[in-house]
Amino acid sequence: MMTHNQEVSDFLAEIKEPWQRELAARLREVVHQALPDVLERIQYKKPHFLKNGKYAAVISTSKDAVSFTIFNATGLILPEGLFEGPPERKTIKIRQGHEVDTDQLLSLVKQAAETL
Repeated sequence: MMTHNQEVSDFLAEIKEPWQRELAARLREVVHQALPDVLERIQYKKPHFLKNGKYAAVISTSKDAVSFTIFNATGLILPEGLFEGPPERKTIKIRQGHEVDTDQLLSLVKQAAETL
């Protein structure tokens, strides 16, 4: 059962750039598909997704990108050059016009959250 937090819905609705708004909403659904019992909330002014009280993922936007961070990422095998950050959390920055492999992200979120 998907539980959407109204604050997160409001945050996503207020993203100014239509492509960023649509992408952020898609990433939110990826997290919900990967983790059906995920808890979402706004923290540090961006949507955070938690499993068993621990961070699983975060969505944030900047001027020209949407960032998607996967936590607990130490054991993940990641595609070369797509993600950055320390071993425990990896971020992909998606810019306008770049294709997003949502199946791949879904799989990575699932794997990372297995041990949360």
